[in-house]
Amino acid sequence: MEVGAEGFARLLPRLRRRIRRAAFVALDTEFTGLYSTFPQSSEPSLFDSPVERYLKIKQSVQRFTVTQLGLAIFSKENSNKYVVHSYNFFLFPSMLGVRDVEFTLSASSIQFLSHYGFDYNKFLKDGIPYMNEVQEKIFRQHLLAGSWTFCSTSAANRDVLRKVIDEVTCWIAVAEEEETMILQDLSDYHVLEVQLVLRQALQNVWTEPLGNKKVMVKKVSPQHRQLLENSSCDPCQMELILLSARGFTNLFQILVEAKKPLVGHNMLMDLMHLHDKFYKPLPESYEEFKRNIHNLFPVIIDTKTITKSMKKNYLFPRVSSLSEVYAVLCSSSLNPKDPLWPVIALASDCSRYAEKESPHEAGYDAFLCGSVLLMSAHLLLCRSTEDSVEAHPSFSQYLTVLAEHVNQVNFIRGGVSSINFSGEDAPCHRPPALVVHVQGWPGLNERQIYQEFKGLCHFDVRRLSKNQFILLSNKYKHVRLVLRDYKHHPHLPVSVYRHWRHSPRVNCLLQVSGIVALWSLLAFVLGGAPSCSL
Repeated sequence: MEVGAEGFARLLPRLRRRIRRAAFVALDTEFTGLYSTFPQSSEPSLFDSPVERYLKIKQSVQRFTVTQLGLAIFSKENSNKYVVHSYNFFLFPSMLGVRDVEFTLSASSIQFLSHYGFDYNKFLKDGIPYMNEVQEKIFRQHLLAGSWTFCSTSAANRDVLRKVIDEVTCWIAVAEEEETMILQDLSDYHVLEVQLVLRQALQNVWTEPLGNKKVMVKKVSPQHRQLLENSSCDPCQMELILLSARGFTNLFQILVEAKKPLVGHNMLMDLMHLHDKFYKPLPESYEEFKRNIHNLFPVIIDTKTITKSMKKNYLFPRVSSLSEVYAVLCSSSLNPKDPLWPVIALASDCSRYAEKESPHEAGYDAFLCGSVLLMSAHLLLCRSTEDSVEAHPSFSQYLTVLAEHVNQVNFIRGGVSSINFSGEDAPCHRPPALVVHVQGWPGLNERQIYQEFKGLCHFDVRRLSKNQFILLSNKYKHVRLVLRDYKHHPHLPVSVYRHWRHSPRVNCLLQVSGIVALWSLLAFVLGGAPSCSL
């Protein structure tokens, strides 16, 4: 089901009920860009520690925005059947505020989403507004001071507002007090917006929504207007305005309050956008970010972490994308004819994905993600018991066999394999680093070293000293291959990196220690000579 600003408010109570009854919720997001190229050093690298990667992604999250958020709500009906309500929410930063919102578009990301049929008109024209706590606090202060402004999302919106103001201004010039007129055919989004704009522009009007996309406008005296504004029945009270301006943030808070397990795939960037867009601007501290996310969502499960583990232990085929993982788990080789195998059924009002695959559509990917979780958990449960599973497993049983993966979010090509959101990150276990010693080819840079080795295999490169470079790979076979072919190379001999031998800091310390030792020896010899003659 696709959801935009126009129908979101009506759907919110139903979403609240479904999330409260859910076993878990799966999530996926699409962005206007992934990794910022400014500065160039912000690109991910195998050399990155979790802190360094967090700071890099933080720059990207602040530059780009969320275009679409997919939510798949998995509810266990009976026995082994899970019913899924999957939604596509088109999002757009709230325009009710005091500052316009700026964000960046990445050409490659826009082209990628366009290739898969992403509807940018819905994103731009019907995106659900949102704001984080800091933005809401500023907006609330300006509402109280009566100094809020509206930045229209499109020329079409401006035309609607201009037409309404012109129509009401012409009418009110000849109307008598207490006369009314009806504005019709307004969208749900415009019903509040039109009232706010009219009340701010004209001091002798009052407005009330009539339902069915209509607004009543009444000519009143300033004294009567003041009485109506102080009434508890005013449909444009500050809390209602805030409710509208916060938009999708209302649903985010429902998710936070429900504390249901939150499932994603390669979800570090998803979590950072959730924090930045709907909670608070990302903190400078990596550890503070982890604590905040854990407080918001105590149970996080990344299906990428699960399937990586299964590849090592269960002869899982080498596949990378979420759709490929889903296809493998649905195949006959890994999906035996097990009567207890989880049955996953799309709800009748969200059934489009049962008929057609929609890769890289957020709601579809969220549906795949939750399905992968259930099927993976069932396989792990079956293989963790000596006897076959005799009764329909509960979701809590699935969580038990997934315990080692809970709150472990995949870390793509970096210094650790995963980020632990409920404790310290585990140390990295990866192939040893290599050192390239440049001999007879002066002036080589990192890019040239990379070009030299990329034909053989992929490494990340970093300069170690004037004539030395470090190579890092995440594959042992690549390390063995380079050592075999370059160990005795005449110009670029390669060896395994040894900290005590190759670290510039260690070498500097040894040099300083050597100088100190030499001066000490000289001082001893020169200072001790007279005493020896005595």
